[in-house]
Amino acid sequence: MAVAVIGGGWAGLAAAVTLAGQGIPVTLFESAAQLGGRARRVEINGLALDNGQHILIGAYRETLRLLASVGVDVAAACYAPPLTLQVAPAFYLSAAPLPAPWHLGLGLLKSRGIPLRDKLSAVRFLATLKHGAFRVMPDISVSSLLTQHRQSPALNGYLWHPLCLAALNTPPHLASAQVFVNVLRDAFFGTRDDSRLLLPRVDLGQLLPDPAARFIAAHGGEIRLNQRIQRVALAAGGFALHGDHGTEHFAQVICAVPPFRVADLLEQLPSLQPVMEQIGAFHYQPIYTVYLQYAASMRLPFPMLGLSNTLSQWVFDRGTLSNQPGLMAVVISAEGAHEALPHAMLAERAARELHEQLGFPAQANWTQVIAEKRATFTCLPSISRPDNVTPIAGLFLAGDYTACDYPATLESAVRSGIQCALAIQKALQ
Repeated sequence: MAVAVIGGGWAGLAAAVTLAGQGIPVTLFESAAQLGGRARRVEINGLALDNGQHILIGAYRETLRLLASVGVDVAAACYAPPLTLQVAPAFYLSAAPLPAPWHLGLGLLKSRGIPLRDKLSAVRFLATLKHGAFRVMPDISVSSLLTQHRQSPALNGYLWHPLCLAALNTPPHLASAQVFVNVLRDAFFGTRDDSRLLLPRVDLGQLLPDPAARFIAAHGGEIRLNQRIQRVALAAGGFALHGDHGTEHFAQVICAVPPFRVADLLEQLPSLQPVMEQIGAFHYQPIYTVYLQYAASMRLPFPMLGLSNTLSQWVFDRGTLSNQPGLMAVVISAEGAHEALPHAMLAERAARELHEQLGFPAQANWTQVIAEKRATFTCLPSISRPDNVTPIAGLFLAGDYTACDYPATLESAVRSGIQCALAIQKALQ
């Protein structure tokens, strides 16, 4: 019973690895020349970089399990300090060496850059969420939730808004409070290690796509790059996949392409109309990554540093993380004024902000802007997301946009792929 996986991003890779590991014949089709989707390796000025600066956290259980299953030594591949948040010019929080959630509570009380009343307010906010079983009913925006709990402008600016943008890639006035609370729950109220930041030391290709490809091939699966599937149709015994290289038949299909490509593949399947309407209602948010190369001696005090009152939101020290001395990656999540700037002007603005906030040189040696214009769906309150199992037997949807407690993250993508693979495994038993 051959299975096709359409799309070689992290959802498709998770599905294919899970199937291959169970001895189920699987063929993965990827239209691009490389795997990874929206979390992939790129080469700039001879350096192996990423199309966006991604991070993981210790609560990403399925992603960490998947990495281990394909032979990745996560301890070697990621810099994994205890939870530490620094936001220039003044805020500093470091988790205490205590079990969760006390590690965060004491960390907040000992944090620098906000007054004691704000620290106590943040602790009360988290305690109230826990007392309410982390449910927000009805779902509202993150901004409304923070207003209800009287979180101060300083707390919002240094802590809650940066966390919302980083996790949901959606502005707080639009973002789902329930999904935001889900992230807070899993990151801060599980185990202490769940809140650890996992900052990749290797490019994203080395982190999952490359080892996953080796695993799939070693377990009898097949990966076909540069092969675009144009349409999926019903056929005797399953499905016909019509692509640039002809038509092939499969008993089961996992559609693991971005949501804005799903309709093109599945539009000729009338019973999926309700699903297509769900996906068609999505709006999207960008992520911009600005690479700035400075002299090798330039470093940050911590590999990941937040900025306040700037277009730039986070800056990562690729020298410390990836042995690329002097290279900084500035990340700007979600919609905003930066979208109206030409890339050259945006790079100049990012360099000026690093100069003003951190004392970096006024100009970088070279710059590169990478814009993922539809990086994630806009995570609105009570948003309707499609299930992995579709109304058509044998056809599944995988991707970070499918129904899940989480926003559009690597973890939600991986979870969706695994769920699809397990559903096929169950059907074949």
